[in-house]
Order: sequence, then structure tokens, then C-alpha cells
Amino acid sequence: MQSYELIYEDNEILVVNKPAGLLTIPDRTGSQPSLHHLLEKKYGKVFIVHRLDRETSGILCFARNEAAHRHLSIQMERHTADKYYFALVDGVMHHEEGEIDKPIGEHPRTPGKMAIVTSGKPSLTFYRVAERFKHFTLLEVLIKTGRTHQIRVHMQSIGYPLAVDAIYGHRSAFFLSEIKGRKYKSGKHTEEERPMMERTSLHAARLRIDHPVTGERMEFKTELPKDFSALLTQIRKWER
Repeated sequence: MQSYELIYEDNEILVVNKPAGLLTIPDRTGSQPSLHHLLEKKYGKVFIVHRLDRETSGILCFARNEAAHRHLSIQMERHTADKYYFALVDGVMHHEEGEIDKPIGEHPRTPGKMAIVTSGKPSLTFYRVAERFKHFTLLEVLIKTGRTHQIRVHMQSIGYPLAVDAIYGHRSAFFLSEIKGRKYKSGKHTEEERPMMERTSLHAARLRIDHPVTGERMEFKTELPKDFSALLTQIRKWER
């Protein structure tokens, strides 16, 4: 079973690194393991402050009591918490940075999908180029609101969907042969090429919050997980 990495704990908060593929909170059926359930098994009552999509890896903060939960929730609502992500997107972005200020709501025709809709909730995303490749761009993204699928919807809306995104992008998995082209030869004994990444190319890398009791500004960071790091290594090799 998938587990998480504990980054920080005290009497007020827990900060953890969630692997891709693990739900933040239980789904409707309750049959799948979730990070919230795993934490409650170990720590007792734990309060949800913000979430990550199942296929997104990275930092999450949980509160250990109602007062801390209230304090952290206000930081999220007032946009004083900073949530930074790394996003690998399709296409070569020629400008260095930008912001996307477009309302997000449920897709009018597709259940479970989000879209830019005038009746949606205000949503604000800032981004800057971290690295450029021949066909892709690695971005550092800061979100000031926490809408469902916010980065995925916003990046698609400006023509740079995530490189791997089954709902909003052009591919549900990334294969090495796509960047190696004719130079690609699979191993002698493998019938079928295995994908390098089979989940959204998005990682929550940094979180800045004020401690709910001391008021101290705290910053937490995580490394890119193995699949994301390996994919970037190959892209750097073949896409310079």
C-alpha cells in the first residue's frame, strides 16, 4: 500500500509529502485508501486544510485541532498561504512569466471535469519558466486560490496543457519513444514499451504558511519524485 513521507509535525499541524496515486480524502465509495485515513489511524482526529488531486504528488498540510484548522483555513481563504508547484507542460512558452485570472466552475456538459466559466469561482494562478525544452516547458506555478484542477484548467486555457493529463491534455501517459523517435529501441525481451509517467505531470513542491500558534512564517519543500525526476532527465538528454 502507498504511504506518505512525514515532513514536519507538532501539536498543531502535520506537513506531509503525498505520493501520486493516493487520494487526499476518501472517495464516495470509501473503498480506496486515503492520506486522511492513514493520518487519522496514526494521530487520531486530523482536519483537512487543502487537497491535491489523486494523481498529483507533493506537500499537504493538515491541522491537529479545530483552532489550528480555523487559522489555516483563513490563510487559504485570504490567499496569504503560498502553494508552489512544478508543472511540465506541452509546448515551448516564449514569455518568461504570467498570470491567469479566470473563473473556474464545473464543466457544463462533462461531470467531474472543470472549465473556465463566467459563473465560476475567481481563480488566480501565477507562473514562470523554470526550464525550456524542444517541445515542452517546465514551469514553477504559484496558486493563490485552490480550485479543483486549477492549474490543469488554467494552463489548458492558455494553450499549454500539462504534458501528461488524461482529462485536459493530449496524452494520458508519457513514453520515451516520443522524444527519442527513431533512435528508440526497446529492450530485447520487452514486448511493449512501458510509460515513463502515467499521471499528471504536476508536483506540489513548496508550501509557505504562518504557524497557527506562534505566527512564525514557515516554509516546507519536497524533492521531485522519482518518476517526474527521471522524465526530466530524459527530456534534458533528448530535447536540448
